[in-house]
Amino acid sequence: GGRVAGEIGPMKTSHSKRRFGSRAGSSMVEFALGSGVLVAAFTFTFQYGFIFYQYNALFNAVNNGAHFGALQTYDTDNTTPSTAFSNAIKNMVVYGDPTGTATSPVVRGLTTSNVNVSIGSVGTNNTTFAPTSVTVSISNYTINGVIGNFTLSGKPAVTYPFQGLFTPY
Repeated sequence: GGRVAGEIGPMKTSHSKRRFGSRAGSSMVEFALGSGVLVAAFTFTFQYGFIFYQYNALFNAVNNGAHFGALQTYDTDNTTPSTAFSNAIKNMVVYGDPTGTATSPVVRGLTTSNVNVSIGSVGTNNTTFAPTSVTVSISNYTINGVIGNFTLSGKPAVTYPFQGLFTPY
């Protein structure tokens, strides 16, 4: 015999090996390689987001402190602010309260020693001096991250024009 049109013959079996060998276990290797890349990507994304969150919280605290300081009474006749003026601004930045009675900082690990207050001015002595701006910045603050630590010096910094009362005498 011959075959009749439309009839299917027996399947041919091949006893030769597959061209690329056995593929058993290849999905596990692919998963291991792919998951390593994904874990690294997620870790870096989390790290970036956490640092951005911390920096944004610091910026908001510094902004609140500078705004608060720009509206206060300035009571010295030079660019060195009085202890009361400086401490009120620092407490506003760290605790969100100028009196400093709050005990928990708005950003974890932030202390008043990390806050710098500087006064912009015109004039040089007690007869021509006048404050023109209040600048608040952060120095030596470290954000502890998953991958590493990031120390901020001079950042964030916010300046507001001075709009408070000037009563040096």
